[in-house]
Amino acid sequence: MASLLGEHLFEISGQGPPPPKDFFQLVVTSNEVIWRSWTISLRLGGRGAPPKELKTSHHDFLNQKSLKQQVGAVFGQRILEHTISLCQGKFDYLERLPDDILLRILSYLQLKDTTLLAQVSRKFRKLCNSEKFWEQTVKNCCAEFTSDMEDVANAMGWRKTFFTLFHTSGKEEPQ
Repeated sequence: MASLLGEHLFEISGQGPPPPKDFFQLVVTSNEVIWRSWTISLRLGGRGAPPKELKTSHHDFLNQKSLKQQVGAVFGQRILEHTISLCQGKFDYLERLPDDILLRILSYLQLKDTTLLAQVSRKFRKLCNSEKFWEQTVKNCCAEFTSDMEDVANAMGWRKTFFTLFHTSGKEEPQ
């Protein structure tokens, strides 16, 4: 099943914590962890220095305390924990699916279930609050929606359109 993930499992890059202005990259592949660093220096001796690269197996990464400390210092505890999980073979296949496939899956859920799903992770919160999700919800679930309303929804926002025009919870029904 891990073969479905492809060669690169995870990649992140960014500037390390101050005072130095060094850049770092962490790549987790299917069989190794690659740690690259670029030293940024205004001194003549430091200019043009090639990047450093350390390649290590997943097993060795899990046993290298200093490398794990560096990853945690540069990218934070959450990224370190995610990297450790990947090295231990713990993959979150659902989180790795493309957004268009996840939106298709969400289309089968009731709206109350998507509010619970949005609490699962940042990715699902972002997806459940996206304009694409709300456009899909309005077009598929609101029988009163017409193509004439599409320009209004694009201008106003699909989420706001749903709650303004179609959501009836909390409103008094006319008698």
